[in-house]
Amino acid sequence: MSEAQKPIPKQGTYLGFDYGDKHIGVAVGQGLTFTASGLEMIPTLGKQARWDAITRLVEAWQPCGFVVGLAYREDGGENPITAQILKFCKQLEGRYRLPVYTMDETLSTFESKSLFYQSRAKRSANIGAARDILAAQLILQTWLEHIAHQERQKHG
Repeated sequence: MSEAQKPIPKQGTYLGFDYGDKHIGVAVGQGLTFTASGLEMIPTLGKQARWDAITRLVEAWQPCGFVVGLAYREDGGENPITAQILKFCKQLEGRYRLPVYTMDETLSTFESKSLFYQSRAKRSANIGAARDILAAQLILQTWLEHIAHQERQKHG
């Protein structure tokens, strides 16, 4: 089923992911309030440990779907990591039997780094983890706002 055909539950919990080479930032969001919060960063090293961490989050939050950031280059082309992200999306959908939606994340990493530095008095070695978590939050928040906008359009 193509993404455009997937029904989107109006209410429910979603997990959002910012997939990277070394880490996956994770956020949780609510379809009822259209808000998202950062949760944690999962290292991508060790596939079993990665899936154990994701399963723990799925069991804890009981999401009705997933939102995964999909990065594009400035010219609109695919990034080298795009194939890995799409594979991750298929694996999420296959393992948990829940819909996976993608959201353009082109600016989320840049924006999350900017937000991180604005909120801290000095730079920290934790920028990587915080950036990944904030990026996941921004991806999910943007997707939820997009859904909210579609709902307002439908109901005038």
